[in-house]
Parts: sequence; C-alpha cells; structure tokens
Amino acid sequence: MKKVGITGQAGFVGNHLYTTLTLDETVELVPFERDFFDDQSALESFVKQCDTIVHLAAMNRHEDMNVIYNTNLGLVEALITACKTTSSTPHIIFSSSSQEDRDNLYGKSKKEGKEKFVSWASETGGKFTSLTIPNVFGPFGKPNYNSVVATFCYKVARGEEPTIIQDGEVGLIYVNELVAVFIETIKNQVKSESIGENSSEVRIQPTSKNRVSRILELLNQYKSDYMGNGIFPSLENQFEKALFNTFRCYVPEAHYPVKFTKHTDPRGSFVEIARTQTSGQFSFSTTVPGITRGNHFHTRKAERFAVISGKALIQLRKIGTDKVIDYYLDGNEPAYVDMPIWYTHNIKNIGDEELITLFWINEPYNPEDADTYFEDV
Repeated sequence: MKKVGITGQAGFVGNHLYTTLTLDETVELVPFERDFFDDQSALESFVKQCDTIVHLAAMNRHEDMNVIYNTNLGLVEALITACKTTSSTPHIIFSSSSQEDRDNLYGKSKKEGKEKFVSWASETGGKFTSLTIPNVFGPFGKPNYNSVVATFCYKVARGEEPTIIQDGEVGLIYVNELVAVFIETIKNQVKSESIGENSSEVRIQPTSKNRVSRILELLNQYKSDYMGNGIFPSLENQFEKALFNTFRCYVPEAHYPVKFTKHTDPRGSFVEIARTQTSGQFSFSTTVPGITRGNHFHTRKAERFAVISGKALIQLRKIGTDKVIDYYLDGNEPAYVDMPIWYTHNIKNIGDEELITLFWINEPYNPEDADTYFEDV
C-alpha cells in the first residue's frame, strides 16, 4: 500500500487526482489541509506519513506578480524544510508549467522551485520528479481562473457572450489524461529524463490543439443543440467528448428537469427521448413503489434518466462533497435529468404506482470496463 499525499488536493487538478486515487485499492491517501503550510508541526506530520508527495499547491493569479513568485517559492521551501527536519525522503512529484521557460514571475517561480527540489534530492537521497504541464481543462475548473475553457463553458451555459482577446491556437490536455500521467509517475511507470542526481522530469505534451474560436464554436453548438434541444453531439473525437463532458458540468442546476414535448391523439402519447449524433444504449426499467435504483457514478459516460410514468425522486451528489441535489419528476409531465460525470446518482419510486424510466448512455455496457462505481448518494 503506497501512502500518497497531495498538497493542494482541494484545487482543480488536486481534486481530480484525489478522487481518482480513491478508486485505487493499492493507494492510501494521506489527507492534506490548506493551513498545513501555516502550521509547521502539521506539515511535518504530513510529510512523515507520505511515501509520495504530489506538490500541486501554488498561486496562479494575483494582481501583484511578486506575490505569486514569493508564495510559490515559499511553499516549496516550507515543504523541503519539513522533509529535512523530519529526515523524510519521500518521492516528491512537482507540478511545473510550460511557462517555466518564459520571462514572467509565475514561470520563474516554477523553474526555481524545481531547482530547489533537485538540490534537495541530491543532498538527502530523496527522489524528485518534475512534470511540466501544458494548459489543462476539465470539469469543475474555476471560470476566470483555471482556463479559458472553464470561462467559456461557464458563460456559454448561462447565455453570456465570451470575448476572444486573441484567436490563437491553444494546446490543451484534458484533466483525466493529466491525472493518468500523475498516477503513472506515482507508480514509477512513466518515462522521464534525468535532470540531476535522483531527479528527473517529464515534459507533458498537449493532447489537442485548437483555435480559441473553434472551442467557442463547439461550446455554442452544445448550448444550442444539447441545452436547447436535448441533442447529444458526436462523441467519437476524444477532444470533443472531453470538451462536451466539461461543458455539461457547467449547465446550471435550474436547467433540469427538462420537460418533454408530449404528442397525444386517440391512440395514446408519443414522446421523443433523445436525438443523438453518437452511438449508445437505450433501456428502460420498471420500479415498484419504495424501491431505489442506482447509487453509482461514472467518470466518462454521459447518461440520461427519463421518467415517463409514475413519480420519482432523482438525487445527485458530487463525489467528495455533501450537497445532495433533489429532482422530483412526474410521468404526467414526462421529463429527464442528465447525470454529470463524478456525480453519484439514484432514482426512487416515491409514488403509489409502478415507475417507468427510460435510460440512455453513450457506451453500451461492457462488464470488463464498466466505468460504474458504487457509492450511496
């Protein structure tokens, strides 16, 4: 059992890495709190417990660039001091940036922080790996902070008009892909180049390159087709699937439940559940009163629950949080709720009659790669 601690585990990348590692039975996570860097004894206790420390804590934005520079170097120095004081020699994995070669104080803080860790590893026999990371995007990024994708997703989903300042080509990596590299590094399965005694680096390349205008074009299409008409886009292209899953996590809670258009004539009723530009699996279930189905989450699948008969309570909770979202649906007004990735979800029959629910998911079920993890809402 490898003991792994993540500084900055509450941040964008840190949260994704932490929640993914909770699914790995070979890893024991050592909890980290923001105030550990203000409490020397707490920081020392943290480093003593860790076989591996992923150092993600950093300041990315501030009006005064000197504050960014001093803060980031201060965090590195505090971590090194705690290791030296406790004679701890964990494998430290450092989140560097593609800006480290640029002439700005943020990039300089990353470059000099890396150099300090290299010296520490050489002096103490600890192990150090630097990961040079390109621009990252994915669910739950902070708009106007983490990435242009986060900002655009937030604004487009709310009907706002984003501004393109410079329509250049942007190299991006999806956060799931980045997390996979971190995990390979934790498990010593990544290819790296030596940069000193006991030190190495991995220069991670973008997995996609797109003009800013193309990204905005896709997001506006998702707004029109998906939010406006319930149409799922093609999910064959890996970047577009990642962008779509990211966009879905910015759809306001108030958007759901979405009511269907119900066509009725003497023969009965017809309701179109979903139009899709991708493959997938449609299914339905009947549920007796009082029974709950589900209580699981997915990390990549797009899924829709549609209630067409009976009364249901659909509940969602983002993994790692306590907030439960409740949606009440009634088959007299057929409606659906879509399940964001990393949200555990269930559906309960709260009526007196049989509940009929239709389901759509973008991947046919594969028991060898189910992407289904059970956790109660």
